[in-house]
Amino acid sequence: MTRLDSATPAAARGALSRDAPVRPRATLALTSAATTLALMIYTAPMVTLPDTATALHTPPSAQAWLLNGTPLGLAALLLVAGSLADDHGRRRVFLAGTLGLGLTTALGALTTSTWQFTLARIAQGAASAALLASSLGLIVHAFPDPRGRLHATGVWGAFVSGGIAAGPLLAGALPSWRLGYGVLGAAALTVAALGTRGLAESRAPRGGRPDVLGALTFGLALVALVAALTLGRDGWLRAPVGLLLASAVVLVAVFAVVERRSGTPMIDLGLLRRPRFLASSAGGLFTGLAVIGIFSFLPALLQQTLRLSPLSTAWLFLLWSGLSFTVALQVKHLARRVAPRVQLALGFVLHAIAVVTMLGALDSGPWTRLLPGLIVGGVGSGLLNGALPLLAVESVPPERAAMGSGAQQTFRYIGSSAGVALTIALATSAPGTARGADTALLVSAGLAAAGAASVLALRERAASG
Repeated sequence: MTRLDSATPAAARGALSRDAPVRPRATLALTSAATTLALMIYTAPMVTLPDTATALHTPPSAQAWLLNGTPLGLAALLLVAGSLADDHGRRRVFLAGTLGLGLTTALGALTTSTWQFTLARIAQGAASAALLASSLGLIVHAFPDPRGRLHATGVWGAFVSGGIAAGPLLAGALPSWRLGYGVLGAAALTVAALGTRGLAESRAPRGGRPDVLGALTFGLALVALVAALTLGRDGWLRAPVGLLLASAVVLVAVFAVVERRSGTPMIDLGLLRRPRFLASSAGGLFTGLAVIGIFSFLPALLQQTLRLSPLSTAWLFLLWSGLSFTVALQVKHLARRVAPRVQLALGFVLHAIAVVTMLGALDSGPWTRLLPGLIVGGVGSGLLNGALPLLAVESVPPERAAMGSGAQQTFRYIGSSAGVALTIALATSAPGTARGADTALLVSAGLAAAGAASVLALRERAASG
C-alpha cells in the first residue's frame, strides 16, 4: 500500500486507498446490510425476553442485563472503534466487526445461563461498535460530494430503523430464540465475506501511535458507568453502585488528561466547544434515554399485561419501526430545507406526544389503544434516525467521520443502557405493572422534551455565535 503525501488534496480529505477502487453503491449496500443486522441482533430480545429469561432461569431483578449487554459493549467501544477506524483503516475495522458479530451471535445461541448470555451480548455490542463506527467513515470516503453524502447518510440512517423493525419480527416468527441467533449470525458472516471484495480501504492521514491508554481508560469508564446504571435498579445507595460511579468519574478525568497530552488523541477535546458536536452528542444521548429505553422494554410489558404472543407483539411494533424506516428514508429531502437539529427537536416532540397517548393503554386495553402512539412515535423515530448520522459527520472534520459517528453513538447507547435500566425499575416498582408502565411512559416523555430543548438551545447558541 502506498502512503499519500499529506500535502496532496486526496490526503486532505482523509484518503489513503488500497488498490481496490472505491465502489460507492457497493459500499452503501454493504454498510447498510451490516448495520441492519447489528440492529436486528440488538432488538431481537425485545419480543423474546420472557422466553429467554425462562430458558436461562433469569430472575426479574437480572433481566435488565439480558437487554443491556449489547449497549454496554457498544457504549464502551464505539468511540474507540471510530478512532481506530480513522487511524488504522475503516475497511479493516468494519470487516473485523462484522466477522466478530457473526461469531458472537452464533455463540449466543448456545448459552445456557444468564451470565453466559450477557457476556455474549456484550461481545456482540463490541463487534457492532466496530462496524457501526466505521460504516459512516466508509460512506464519507465513498461519497465525497455533499449531495451524495446527504443521500447516503439518509439511506444508512433508514436502515438503522429497518434493523429495529426486522429484528423483533424475525425473532417472533421463529420457533426458538436460539434459532434466531443462529440465522442472524450466519447472515453477518455472509456480509463479512462479501465485504472483503466490495470495500476499499480509507483512513485519516494522522500517523502516530494508537491511543491505547485513552482507549483503555475511556472503555473502562463506560463499563463502570453502564454497570452502575444497571445495578442501580436494586438500590442506588449500595456500595457496589457508588464504587462503580466513583470509578467512572475518576477514569473520565484520567481520560481527559491522557487526551490532552496525546499526539494522536482518540477524540479532540476541542470539539466540546462546537455547538454542532454538542448537539449531535445530546441528540444521541436523549434518543437512547427517551426512545430506546422505553421501546426496548415495552414489548415485554405488552406480553405481560395484554397477553400478546411474541409474534403478535412484533407485528404490532412493526407499525412503529416500519414507519420509522419509511420516514428516515425521506429525511434526506427534508434536510435540504430544515437543519438536522430542528429535525431532532421535532422527532423528540413527536415521541413525547406518542408516549403520552399510550397512558392507560396497558391497564384497560385493547391493543388498538396503542395505535395512535405507535404511528406518531414511528414518525418521530424516523426523524431522529435520519438526522442523527448526517449531524454526526457534519459535526467533525471529514477525515474524522468515523470518530464523529462513534462519539454520537457512544452517547446513544449510554443513554439506552440508562433508559432500559430506568424503564425496568419504574415499570416493576409500582404495585401493578400497568401503573408502573404509565410512570415509565411519563418519564420518557419528559426526557424527550429535555432532548428537544437541548438541541434547540445549542442551535440558538450556534446562530448567535
